[in-house]
Amino acid sequence: MKKGAYAVFIGGAAVLVFASYRQYLSISLTEVFGFITGVVCVWLVVKQNIWNWPVGIANELFFIVVFWRARLFADMSLQFLYVILALLGWYRWLYGGQGKTALHVSRITAKAAIVLSAIGAASTAGLTLYLRSVHDAAPFWDALTTVLSVIAQYLQTKKVVESWHVWITADVFYIGLYLYKSLALTALLYLIFLIMCIIGVREWQASLANDARTAALQPQTLAE
Repeated sequence: MKKGAYAVFIGGAAVLVFASYRQYLSISLTEVFGFITGVVCVWLVVKQNIWNWPVGIANELFFIVVFWRARLFADMSLQFLYVILALLGWYRWLYGGQGKTALHVSRITAKAAIVLSAIGAASTAGLTLYLRSVHDAAPFWDALTTVLSVIAQYLQTKKVVESWHVWITADVFYIGLYLYKSLALTALLYLIFLIMCIIGVREWQASLANDARTAALQPQTLAE
């Protein structure tokens, strides 16, 4: 992100906070801060910056409140799980590589993809039934996006490229769900997430290719 983009983001964030505080917009300060920390968090993930995890934890706390007010109970509960996954991801990114070094980008195995797909389908079905019983506002879509998000976040803690593909799928559904619940700013946030996820795929694929080139050259360097 260039300096001009940083300035625009900071200026826009300040305007949003002021407008919400003065009630010029019908958007709560909680949702505004969720928006701001969410954008910062995803951008840091794209750049493989370790600070995405503490910023993400702050984001999750804000959205616990937002989703409670909107009666999207699965999404609210998901934030608590995100906090746990964020702590796991924080540790893995720092010490999950060989010899407890920094973790590098990788790809998912076929076996893991099959297992996660089966777990995802079963979890979505079960969660949908539960959410119907507690009168959730959108049982199936809330369940589906919740399960996809958990899978994506889990893969992200392992720095797996395919985590971005799962996030992209979830974000498309999230945009429609939040528009339906009149959470316009949150829907906009997930549109921004969608764009950033596409950037993330490209950045992580480039990082993976660069690591492969480095690994290929290493034996030659040692031989010399």
